[in-house]
Amino acid sequence: MTEAAPGTPGAPEFDELPPYLVPHSQATTRIVYEDTDLLIVDKPHHLLSVPGRHPLNHDSLIRRLQPRYPDVNAVHRLDLDTSGIMVVPKHKASLSELARQFQRRQIEKEYTAVLWGELDQDAGAVELPIATDWPNRPKQMICHERGKHSLTYFEVIERRKMRTLVKLKPVTGRSHQLRIHMQALGHPIIGCDMYAHPKALEASERLLLHATRLKLCAPSTGHWISAFTPIPFAL
Repeated sequence: MTEAAPGTPGAPEFDELPPYLVPHSQATTRIVYEDTDLLIVDKPHHLLSVPGRHPLNHDSLIRRLQPRYPDVNAVHRLDLDTSGIMVVPKHKASLSELARQFQRRQIEKEYTAVLWGELDQDAGAVELPIATDWPNRPKQMICHERGKHSLTYFEVIERRKMRTLVKLKPVTGRSHQLRIHMQALGHPIIGCDMYAHPKALEASERLLLHATRLKLCAPSTGHWISAFTPIPFAL
């Protein structure tokens, strides 16, 4: 019996490799906090938040949690290259409530990043609309005609020669928001393969962006939970 050629009817989808197969992270997934409603987890760099379409890209935060927590689902995501803190609901009621909190922007998120160059301002905000750069997707772009409102607060933690450690607080949650807003300031995040210039890209083997803090309201108790994970890189 002969098999159908890839791309023909009846051929298995996994015979056709996607343009990009993600690296397989060997780092462990650490649970920071757990209660009856949710998990708060420290996602490693180079681990997908949810499974990719191709079987070779199925390794992800959600897949790693499912053997122990079969009903977990994703309510938000971090990019493959971004490490850090995520909340994962353990059941449907928690998923719905946390989704409402994200939609109402009640959940506070804080990131830490290392920028190329020395940022002059000690603190400030970037409020520039972001839209998909369709010819170059998945890249995004600043676009005043069709972009969605996007707001990021920043605060300098430390400066060194040609590097600035910053705290970032996104109010909105647009795709690649932190990366493109820092690029708009003239200080791209080091290690960013989409928006950094060659010197900033080559300055690190990984994207120097980490989701550091998360504050949310526990669905069952109504108590506020604030969780933290330290950055896994240095200035």
